[in-house]
Amino acid sequence: MADIKQVVTERDAVGVDETGDNVRQTSRQVHTETAASKSSVAANLVWFLFGIIAILLAARFVLKLTGANASNGFASFIYSVSGVLSAPFDSLFGTPTTTVGTTQSIFQPSVLVAIAVYALVAYGIVRLINIAKR
Repeated sequence: MADIKQVVTERDAVGVDETGDNVRQTSRQVHTETAASKSSVAANLVWFLFGIIAILLAARFVLKLTGANASNGFASFIYSVSGVLSAPFDSLFGTPTTTVGTTQSIFQPSVLVAIAVYALVAYGIVRLINIAKR
């Protein structure tokens, strides 16, 4: 939830117009500033980090499934970074492979489980942040 700060300024002006009548003018100005609370910034940061993790793991899943060349720079980068994230789940299931010509396609359901577990962890952390906010 955002923190809201309002500053109200009121001015009264009394004078005489060009016809000689007394004139009174009142003006009111409201300046409103909003800033994100620290807890919402922390929650957004947790979801942002989870998003990066999920994208890396999803890219790994697709690259392995399509049999991407591991010696390619991009594929090698994704495999090395996401390998650390998927390592705790790699021995959870077997890894069925299919070879067509020189392309080897690998189905890794453990990566899908990793994405789900990281999502649950992120959700739990955000809930804790929201509980602490109250």
